Amino acid sequence: MTKINAVITGVGAYLPDYILTNEELSTMVDTTDEWIMTRIGIKERRILKGEGKGTSDLGAKAIEELLKKTNTSPEEVDLVICATVTPDMQFPATANIISDKLGINNAFSFDLNAGCSGFLFALATGSKYIQSGMYKKVVIVGAEKMSSIVDYTDRQTCAIFGDGAAAVLLEPTTENIGLIDEMLHTQGFGRKHLHQKAGGSCKPASHETVDNREHFIYQEGNHVFKHAVSNMADVSVEMMEKHNMSAEDLAWLVPHQANNRIIEATAKRMGLAKEKVMINIEKYGNTTSATIPLCLWEWENQLKKGDNIILSGFGAGFTWGSIFLKWGYDPK
Repeated sequence: MTKINAVITGVGAYLPDYILTNEELSTMVDTTDEWIMTRIGIKERRILKGEGKGTSDLGAKAIEELLKKTNTSPEEVDLVICATVTPDMQFPATANIISDKLGINNAFSFDLNAGCSGFLFALATGSKYIQSGMYKKVVIVGAEKMSSIVDYTDRQTCAIFGDGAAAVLLEPTTENIGLIDEMLHTQGFGRKHLHQKAGGSCKPASHETVDNREHFIYQEGNHVFKHAVSNMADVSVEMMEKHNMSAEDLAWLVPHQANNRIIEATAKRMGLAKEKVMINIEKYGNTTSATIPLCLWEWENQLKKGDNIILSGFGAGFTWGSIFLKWGYDPK
C-alpha cells in the first residue's frame, strides 16, 4: 500500500496595521529600547485595534489569504484546527467562528491549546487526518490576540508579546516530502511558572480577580528561559541525530520566536549558522501559536522543494517539541 504523507502546499498570514514600538512602550512602563533589545531582541510588535475585534478576525484574514494563494474554495476544506491561547470566548471554539466568517461550511473545526507549541501540536494532529486517507485539505492556523491578556503595567512581560496569525494548508502526497517526523512533549509542573491565574473554572472571574489583575499573563521569566533553552535545543538535536542529519543537511531551523537568546542557544547546539535560522522576533515579538507559521510565510519565497526543515518550539504547560519536514514546493 502506498504511503500517504501530509505536505504543506501553501502559507497565508495576517498582521494588524498598528505597530507598538519600544519607544511607545517606554511611555507606558519603566523600560527602554536598549533594555528590551538586549534581553529579548524585540523592536516592535503588532497590535489588533478596534472594538469587538478578536483572534477570529486575525485567523480569518490569514486563512483568506491562504485559500486565495492556493486557489482553494472554502467548500473544499475538510478540517480547520486553530491553535490559540486567546480564543474569542470560552465557547464556541474560535475555529468555528473563523469557519463561519469564511463560509467554510463542509468542514469540522476545533481549537487546540498548547501554549507557544500550539502550532506544532496542531500541525501534527492535522497531518494524521491526511495520512489516514480520511481528508484531502486540512487548514492549520496559529492565531493570537496576545494584547488582550498582556498587562501593560508589567515591565517583565508587556514587551514580549504581539498579535498576528498565520495558516498552512495540508494536502496528501505520495512523494517523500511533507511531515516526516515529530517529537512532542509536555510536563504539567511547568504551569506554575507560566499561566493565567484567573478566568477558568478553578478560579472564575470576579471583582476580586479583576482588581488583582489576575486575567493577564503571569510568567517567572528565569524559570521559563532555563527550561526553554534546554528543551528546545535538546529536542532539535535529538531530531537531527535520529535522522542522521548534520548541520549541512539542514536547510532551515524555524524556531519559536520568544527570545533571541533562546533562538541563538538552540541554533548553536545544532551547529547552525545564523543564515540558516529564521528570525523575525525583532519585528513581531512573540505571537505565541503564530510565530512558526509567520516565519514560514515570510521566508516562503526562499524555500525549495525537498528542503530539510526543523520546526522547534516551547510554551506554557510546559509544552515543547520539534517537527522534521521536507518542504513541498518551489518558490512561485
